[in-house]
Amino acid sequence: MSNNNNEIPASAGTKVTPRGAYPHVKQVGDFIFVSGTSSRRPDNTIAGVDIIDEMGTKRLNAEVQTREVLKNIESNLVKVGASLKDVVDVTSFLVNMNDFAGYNKAYAEFFDKETGPTRTTVAVHQLPHPDLVVEIKVMAYKKV
Repeated sequence: MSNNNNEIPASAGTKVTPRGAYPHVKQVGDFIFVSGTSSRRPDNTIAGVDIIDEMGTKRLNAEVQTREVLKNIESNLVKVGASLKDVVDVTSFLVNMNDFAGYNKAYAEFFDKETGPTRTTVAVHQLPHPDLVVEIKVMAYKKV
């Protein structure tokens, strides 16, 4: 969909349903906005959550979550004929800045330091689910 002001309806192949009244992707002219994206899967499980003992103790892995978040963002960009190469700005939200190294390592698998997008990373108190430690939103630019 490359019309101005296009929102991608849930019926257009969205695998994960937004958890509120917003689209995953919105295109306005040559600009593409991807809503804050997590590592949530279509079955509502969350990548990067490992149960480590019989008591149900969880290990939340920011590196794994970041990798999955960026794959989810890429899937949403593909729906409007774009890719991660078209991303010009990234805003990342980490629940704990102690996770920065793992997040940064996974991020570098997708974007190059010299040619990649600008980026802002901030710490937040919490995200919409207690197992989420990373959320990322992006803006892309692609000539229609």
